[in-house]
Amino acid sequence: MTRVCRVAYKSTVSDSTDDTQAAMPHVESHGPGAKGADSMSASPDERMSALRSTSIIGGASGAVLLVRIVRTKVLAHLLGPAGIGLEAIFDSIISITRTLFSCGINSSGVRQIATAVQSGDMARVALTVLTLRRVSLVIALASAAALILARDPISRLAFGNSEHSTAIGALSIVLLCGAITGGQGALLQGMRRLGDIARLNVYGAVIGAVVSIPIVYVWGQNGIAGYMIVGAVISAVVSWHFARRIQPAATNPPLRTITHEASQMIKLGMAFVASALLSTGVIFALRAFVVRELGMVAAGQLQAATALSMVYVGFILQAMGTDFYPRLTAASEDHTRANRLVNEQTEISLILAVPGILATITLAPWIIRAFYSAEFAPASTILVWQAAGMMLRVITWPMGYIIIAQGRGALFVATEVAAAVIYLVLAWLGLRYFHLPGIGLAFTGLYIIYGLMVAGIVRRISGFRWSGDNTRTILATVIVAALGIATRLTLPEPFATVVGCVLTGLAALVCLRRLGGIFGFERLQRLAQRTRLPFAPEFARWICAR
Repeated sequence: MTRVCRVAYKSTVSDSTDDTQAAMPHVESHGPGAKGADSMSASPDERMSALRSTSIIGGASGAVLLVRIVRTKVLAHLLGPAGIGLEAIFDSIISITRTLFSCGINSSGVRQIATAVQSGDMARVALTVLTLRRVSLVIALASAAALILARDPISRLAFGNSEHSTAIGALSIVLLCGAITGGQGALLQGMRRLGDIARLNVYGAVIGAVVSIPIVYVWGQNGIAGYMIVGAVISAVVSWHFARRIQPAATNPPLRTITHEASQMIKLGMAFVASALLSTGVIFALRAFVVRELGMVAAGQLQAATALSMVYVGFILQAMGTDFYPRLTAASEDHTRANRLVNEQTEISLILAVPGILATITLAPWIIRAFYSAEFAPASTILVWQAAGMMLRVITWPMGYIIIAQGRGALFVATEVAAAVIYLVLAWLGLRYFHLPGIGLAFTGLYIIYGLMVAGIVRRISGFRWSGDNTRTILATVIVAALGIATRLTLPEPFATVVGCVLTGLAALVCLRRLGGIFGFERLQRLAQRTRLPFAPEFARWICAR
């Protein structure tokens, strides 16, 4: 949905406020409404900071992508659409259970740790870290026990029988390890250890792929739960390896102090829990409905398109949650600066996202075959519309963070409920009239409505508006994306691919020039000299040319 799908990328819900206050518009006298349009433009240093953090996370995501290309291709051939659909259902079960028991502790933990670090109080940092680790352990045990006890009814609800109840019970190990991994990840993120987070993602993906492929090769579909368990254990071990480097001051606070700190984390996280429940619940409902109406093969095709639509955009969204959100939270009281940060993040995100998303739309049939197999070919149309929705997500998400950064819990939940209802209605209509591709259409329609809704909300609460440059960039992006979709869905081959590639190439050149303007000629010249390529200096000069 909207930020409810942000679970893997977003840091936290910021400090909670009173529900009445949270629902009321609030624009301070120093807000952007009192400034000219120039106040919305990002400074070069701020744009470079955003680009640098996005590059760190993005580089790691690129490495993870290469691993996943191999892993997904192999698993698709070994499991087929039905096996991929079964994995998707298992994943939804894990997500729902984790969300029910997590109390948003990982997300709120990031906020608490970041706030403690910013205060400079090492005793407060130590208390927050200790509380986060203990609460994560309690949540891990509770969620694992709950899934074991409820495995039979969950299997009947998802599949109509208890055939998979044993596998579902075994997935409790995934919850146990996942809760521990989440706590360690929150610690790294709260400390803004971007390098460690990047290495954690890469190491976890590589080791997980090396171990999971042999399991599926030997046991087939019966090994799906097994390799999910192994992957979770590996992630927990790798996250512990990096998190143990953080050694806060020794502390032995009384139980009352720890309980109070834990209650603050839970209070901060409950709005995010409501959001995540909506997300995982709607996704589970859609997958289950597709399984019952169209079969497991259709569910696998939907999963393939959904996963691939996130492959390229994922690193941008992850960077938002890893670095942009803490920076925006720190500036939430200064509306002018906060709105400038949002414009800055929108600009950087679009520059990086547009070429990849256009390439995904243009090459959708070939991407499906490359990542999966010819059996998944019908998923290409879904992928086109999912990619279009991702384009709109990149535009709307930076705005949505304003609501969270200001701690407006009630307003945050209200927007998520509205988004979930809209998505369900649109998905039901799309599935009824356009069959499986209709869910992709619904995803695009959701972000059109959501973008308009959130734009109105953030304008009221912070006076936000896009800068003139961003407004023109967004309009151009929408037009180019529409042309790409029309080309892919209406022209025959090879014209659809050729015209789409030309369109994508032109957009990439424009984005490259925009990046050159952010880097600046001197930085690019130094980088070009390091490469020692004969054409590099001339290329850098061309990028920065006005």
